[in-house]
Amino acid sequence: MKLHKITFLLLVIGGLNWLLVGAIGWDVGALFGGQGELIPRIIYILVGVSALYEIFGHKGNCKACATTAPMQNM
Repeated sequence: MKLHKITFLLLVIGGLNWLLVGAIGWDVGALFGGQGELIPRIIYILVGVSALYEIFGHKGNCKACATTAPMQNM
């Protein structure tokens, strides 16, 4: 469950970064020297791995998806 929280946080950070890129053309990775530098590349890789983890592990981690009853509001 702790890994789920970490991956969720990384996905939020990644999503906010894309919002900034799309809205004002500013990439958070620029704070660490740009996309070619090691730290931003590690961050981008961790966000991508987090997305894969959530895609393949979502049903087991999501309380709404783990129930057998159909979702009422969908």
